[in-house]
Amino acid sequence: MNSQWLDEIRWTDDGLVPVIAQLADSGRVVMFAWMNRESLKLTAESGYAVYWSRSRQKLWKKGEESGHRQKVLDIQLDCDEDVILLKIEQEGGIACHTGRQSCFYRSLKNGIWQPVEPVLKDPKTIYK
Repeated sequence: MNSQWLDEIRWTDDGLVPVIAQLADSGRVVMFAWMNRESLKLTAESGYAVYWSRSRQKLWKKGEESGHRQKVLDIQLDCDEDVILLKIEQEGGIACHTGRQSCFYRSLKNGIWQPVEPVLKDPKTIYK
């Protein structure tokens, strides 16, 4: 696959683009992360999400430790060419390192962030 399409993205000054992972079947947003050119190219080539970890400063193959990979069905670019939307199938049904379906599991209730989704699997059993 030629990589000219990567040049059409408006990368941040540090060479990243924000990425939203959305379940293809339900439309539920399960994750937000960052990609650099290499991770986006690897995602497109492999069909599985590869992100850039800003904290670890390295490529992060989603699910490499947990087994909860994200199969990418579609890669979309927004109108401003500065945000990527991945339409995915979430293997194992868990996207969040807390063991929940989505990283967006807290709602603001009376000035307090309250969990509104159950833990599907204890993270201690996911990450050994």
